[in-house]
Amino acid sequence: MTETVLTNPGQSPARLEGLRGIAADWASDQRAFKNVSWGKAMMWIFLLSDTFIFSCFLLSYMTARMSTTEPWPNTSEVFALNIGDTHIPMILIAIMTFILISSSGTMAMAVNFGYRRDRVRTAALMLVTAGFGATFVGMQAFEWTKLIMEGVRPWGNPWGAPQFGASFFMITGFHGTHVTIGVIFLIAIARKVLRGDFDVERRGFFTSRKGYYEIVEIMGLYWHFVDLVWVFIFALFYLW
Repeated sequence: MTETVLTNPGQSPARLEGLRGIAADWASDQRAFKNVSWGKAMMWIFLLSDTFIFSCFLLSYMTARMSTTEPWPNTSEVFALNIGDTHIPMILIAIMTFILISSSGTMAMAVNFGYRRDRVRTAALMLVTAGFGATFVGMQAFEWTKLIMEGVRPWGNPWGAPQFGASFFMITGFHGTHVTIGVIFLIAIARKVLRGDFDVERRGFFTSRKGYYEIVEIMGLYWHFVDLVWVFIFALFYLW
């Protein structure tokens, strides 16, 4: 990428090459930052920092798994359920993944109706999304309870490598905390939308500007990020 620079009047413009050209392009394009709201920019910065944290967790898990000399538990068996007389591997995790991915669809529709100023449908879809998230957390709590009763601890497990327990509780616990926080904020924002706080500019958190439905989109950014992280956890921790 290059940037055109006028040296002297009447001369052909000089062009900056490489990184200097990229920096000049961004510095000269005022629209790159002036059209982004403060709330959305801060959410993107938060998600970027959170990406680094989750990446460190997953990289640490992969390092521990590849370096351990003890056998790693077979996740297909560890996370299997017995339904009646049928032994079904990974059925709970598959349902949890389906629920969380479905919640991304309802959240996207909520953002769409939010910009249309359709209060009822926006709030309803946000509450449906929160319901999906709460169901996911409940199933994750069941998963934790099952493994704890089977003897899994952060310092060991009955099937082999002790790092399995630490990796499981650290990664799924951190992600579950994000989902729980998202559910709380979804309910809070849905309540404000349904009451019409954004239309009458009622004083309070997230309602300082009239018609400011962008908070629904900001909430959607957070929720889509949580769903995307789960896809990586599902692929690297449960399927590997």
